[in-house]
Amino acid sequence: MRELKHDKWVGTTYGNRWMHRWLIRFLKVIDVRLLYAFTCVFVIPPTLIVNAKARRSIYGFYRKGMRCGKMEAAWMAYKNHCAFSQVVIDRFAMYAGKKFKIDVVGYDEFKQLTRQPEGFIQLSSHIGNYEIAGYSLRTPEKRFNAMVFGGEKESVMANRSKLFESNNIRMIPMREDMSHLFEINQALADGEILSMPADRVFGSQKTFSCEFLGHPANFPQGPFLLAAVRNVPMLFVSVMKTGTKRYTATVSRIETETEGNTKAKAAALARKYVEMLEDTVRAHPSQWYNYFEFWDVRR
Repeated sequence: MRELKHDKWVGTTYGNRWMHRWLIRFLKVIDVRLLYAFTCVFVIPPTLIVNAKARRSIYGFYRKGMRCGKMEAAWMAYKNHCAFSQVVIDRFAMYAGKKFKIDVVGYDEFKQLTRQPEGFIQLSSHIGNYEIAGYSLRTPEKRFNAMVFGGEKESVMANRSKLFESNNIRMIPMREDMSHLFEINQALADGEILSMPADRVFGSQKTFSCEFLGHPANFPQGPFLLAAVRNVPMLFVSVMKTGTKRYTATVSRIETETEGNTKAKAAALARKYVEMLEDTVRAHPSQWYNYFEFWDVRR
C-alpha cells in the first residue's frame, strides 16, 4: 500500500543510509556542539543558496507573518535553518544514545487524561522537535499511536521504530487507500493516545480557513472533526529547544464551549489550536519548520 505524501514539500532528511549510519557512530563520541558549529558555518550558507524554494518560503514567512524588515527576515531565515539543523542533529544524537533534558509544563493535564478510560488526541505541529515528545510524554496506561507521513528515509524510520517500540509507541503511516483510518478509529476505541500533526494539509483533505499571524491559512479538518465526532479530549503539545541539550515540552488542553453541529464544534477547535500555534511561533520564531507557501495565496 502506498503511503500518502505531501504535495508541496517532501520533508525528508538529507543523506542516505550509509551517511546516517556514520553520523550516528560519529555522534556517539563527539559533542553535538561541534557539529552545530560546523553545520552553521559550512553547511547552511550553501544550502540557502542551492535550496531557493525553501529559502523564499521561509523568508516570506518572516516578512509576511512576523513582519520583519528585509535584513531582519534574511537573518531570521539563516537562524531558522541553523535551528532546524540542530533539531536534526539532536534526533540522530538520540539514535546514538545521547540524552537531553526535557522540562514538561502542563504534565498534570496529560496524566489526568491517561488515567481516564477513553482515548484522546494529541496535536502537534512542525515547530520545535515534537519527536522528542514520544520519549518524554509516555505512560504505561495507554499506548501512544503516532501518525506519520510517507517520504521519510528508511534508515530514519528504522531508528524511530527502534526507539518508539521501547517506549510503547506505534507508528501509523498515512496511506493513499485511507486504510489508516481504521487504525485511527481502533486506537481511540481502545482508549489509546492518537498523536497527529494539524498544521499541514495532505492529499485532498478538506480544510478550515483560519487567521494565522494576520493572514488566512488552511488547516486540515480531519483531526478536529475526529475529536468532535468521537467527543474525545484534545491536547496541543509543543516541544521547543531551549538550550544546547535542553527542551521544554508544553501541554495545553484544546477546549471550546461552541454549541451546534459537529462541523461547528470542529471549526471552533481548529481556531483554538491555531491561536495556540500562533502564540508558540511568536515566542519561538526561529523554530518554524514549514518550508512552503503556508498562507492561502488565492485570497
